Amino acid sequence: MCKLSAYLATTGLSDYTLTESESNALRTIDSLEWREFKVEKLFGKSTRGKRLKSDDRTEGDLPFVTAGEADTGISAFISNEVEVFSKNTTTIDMFGSAKYRNYDYGADDHVAVVHTENLDKFAAIFVTTACHKSAHNGQFNYGHNFYAKDADELNIMLPVRDGAPNYMAMQELICAVQKLVIKDVVLYANKKIASV
Repeated sequence: MCKLSAYLATTGLSDYTLTESESNALRTIDSLEWREFKVEKLFGKSTRGKRLKSDDRTEGDLPFVTAGEADTGISAFISNEVEVFSKNTTTIDMFGSAKYRNYDYGADDHVAVVHTENLDKFAAIFVTTACHKSAHNGQFNYGHNFYAKDADELNIMLPVRDGAPNYMAMQELICAVQKLVIKDVVLYANKKIASV
């Protein structure tokens, strides 16, 4: 329990109290205006990773992302010379499954990288969810893979203010949801620590 408590404190997750703006974001979500955006227009051209066969991978510290759900698609930790993609970006694998990456990583050719690195972390998580909803609908599979060009053409629904993406609303909504989700964990940890 002490490790959990320390982890929650270190990551800033022990504070589950909603701010006024986060409470307001949850109250007013139904009144948000939404609009469709093409991913390339928002974040530029997506990048495709490069093939690196399992036998050619050298053990190291860099997470190497491939297609799949197990271990969020991380198939190995490598030291090979590959393009390193920035943390705070979104990957979409060959099946259309989008994931937020909060660390630097390499990626194989079955992964498209959407360059959300200039967004706030919580806004990038919101965009990742919108990408996943749009791309992971059963149309992509082994016979019809999702590629970087598909990411560029992907249309996602986002809340807007004055016709532009409302990244502040996205940030507040994701932050509020995170606090609501972690609240029970924090209360449980505090109760267990108090009982010791």
